[in-house]
Amino acid sequence: MSRLITLKNGIAEVTTDQWTLVNLPETQVEARKQAGKVVLFKLTGEQTVTDAQIANTVIPETGNIIVPLSVFIARQQELKTRIAKGEIGVWLATHELLESLTQAWADLNSLPIIAIFVERFADGRIFSLGNLLRTRLGFKNELRAFGDVLRDQLFFLKRSGFTSFVIRADRSALDAIASLNDFTQPYQGAVDEPRPVFKRYNRGA
Repeated sequence: MSRLITLKNGIAEVTTDQWTLVNLPETQVEARKQAGKVVLFKLTGEQTVTDAQIANTVIPETGNIIVPLSVFIARQQELKTRIAKGEIGVWLATHELLESLTQAWADLNSLPIIAIFVERFADGRIFSLGNLLRTRLGFKNELRAFGDVLRDQLFFLKRSGFTSFVIRADRSALDAIASLNDFTQPYQGAVDEPRPVFKRYNRGA
C-alpha cells in the first residue's frame, strides 16, 4: 500500500505517488564526535555531498523525478529542458540551506514540487523550512515531507505549509491520516491559517 498522504482541498487521502525520488549514491561517512559522544544530526549548512556523488547520481531519462538539491544545482543545464516541461522537482535535507536553491534557481514556482528530507527527527528545522518556503519565498506548489516522518508530526507539518507526506516505512499511512484532525481549532496563526483564534471568532460583548 502507498505511504503517501496528500492534502486536496483540506482533505487527506492516501494516493499513488506520481514522482520518482532520485537518491545520491552512498558514501563512507565518518562518525563525528562531540564531548566524546557520536553526533547523529547534521549541522545547518554542513557540506555532506561529494563531487563524486553528484557526478555518479543516476537520473532516469523519462518521467517525473525529484532530484537532490546538490545534483539540481550542479547538473542544471542537463535538466533544463525537463524543468521547463514540469518533470523535475527538488529535494533537500533539513541541514541544507534554502539560499543554495534560491541562488541557483530564482523562480521556485516553476518547480512543481519541493520535498524536505528528515534523516532523523531531532529538531524543528523541517517546520522552519516549510514556513520559509510558503511565506518569505512564496512557494505555491506541492511541498512534501519524507524520511523520518511520523504520525504525531503531520498536524504541525500541515500547519507549516506541507501538502504531502511520505510516512515512514514501518508505519501505516491510513493510521497517520487521523492525526491531521487531532486539534480542531489551533490557537496560534500559522501558514495554513494566519489568523490566531481570537481574530477568527467574535466573542461578542
